[in-house]
Amino acid sequence: MNVITTLKEKRREKQIKYERIVLRDISIGNMKKRVQEFFAEDKTFGVAFSQVLEEGCFDVAVESYLLGANFSKFGYHGEPIEAVKHRCLSEEKHLIDTLFNFILYWGKVADNDLYNESLYYRCERFVETWWKEGYENGERRYKMRLLH
Repeated sequence: MNVITTLKEKRREKQIKYERIVLRDISIGNMKKRVQEFFAEDKTFGVAFSQVLEEGCFDVAVESYLLGANFSKFGYHGEPIEAVKHRCLSEEKHLIDTLFNFILYWGKVADNDLYNESLYYRCERFVETWWKEGYENGERRYKMRLLH
């Protein structure tokens, strides 16, 4: 008897396989360094950046990286990076908002509009940095024919 699989299941399997391959290029040390660059030097979080906040940043970094890698196929086929970025604008905005709200909630940040705006821009740059790194890595893999 044959096992029947749906197209949706096959796509999901292919997506998981792709994500595992692409994630091999991310190191935890690099993620820690980037989190330190963007957020940990902030005096409002106290002496040390909380492990909870760091793990939340890791989650958003990985999601942003994968988003860039997934959309790199459009760049490989000749679409400019600005157009590719426009394709995933809503997903990227969701990641930025998620990180911003996560830090506001768990960071116990004082209610200061000027500070919140600064924090939002740092979250935006953090997500953009990881998106671009994933995009460049995915595009490089396509060019080297490491992905289909």
